[in-house]
Order: sequence, then C-alpha cells, then structure tokens
Amino acid sequence: MVNDAVLTRVENTLAVIPEGVVVSYGQLADLSGLPGRARLMGRALRALDGEHNWHRVVRADGKIAFPDGSSHAHEQRQRLIEEGVTIKNNRINLKKYGWKPDLHTILSSLQY
Repeated sequence: MVNDAVLTRVENTLAVIPEGVVVSYGQLADLSGLPGRARLMGRALRALDGEHNWHRVVRADGKIAFPDGSSHAHEQRQRLIEEGVTIKNNRINLKKYGWKPDLHTILSSLQY
C-alpha cells in the first residue's frame, strides 16, 4: 500500500513533466523527493486515481515497462507517439526524449 503523501508527491511531479518527454521510474522518484524508490513509483502509479501522465514514465533503459502487446503497452505507445515521441523496438531514446528539468523548474514547480 502506498500512503497518501507519496501519491500526492508523485501526482504533483507527473503534472510538471512536459508533453513529448519521458522520465524513468528512478528519475520520477528523485524528482518527487523520494530518491532510491523507483519500485515504489510503480506501485504509486498503479494506485493513482484519475487522469495523470503515467505514460511518460519508462524503465531506466528507455523501454516501456508493460509486456509487449498488452493493452497498457499499446496505450502508452499511442499516447507517446501522439506527443511526438519516437519509439523503436519498444524503446525510447532517453538522450533525445529524456526530461532534463532546468533549475527554475526544480526549485519552483517540484515539491519535496
């Protein structure tokens, strides 16, 4: 079970991630003020209600975490493609599409 404080942090961080970029589960944890808690991010994403940018979170190697061919993998691919993210062999080029927030965003938009 994921507590409400963690869910709030993750949801707030997801809201800041711009369209057309992705973050890894570990980066999401870091940006949410929960360093080293990448696995917790997966549980938190499953526990969140409502609409949020879950599709912008991928594995550290750039791969979509859902099994290839699953409905979640298909939805994530479609949503990312609609945002202009190129996916090749079920993988996103993190050097090109990985989010690198600037200092202003880190200090003013992210909550720790």
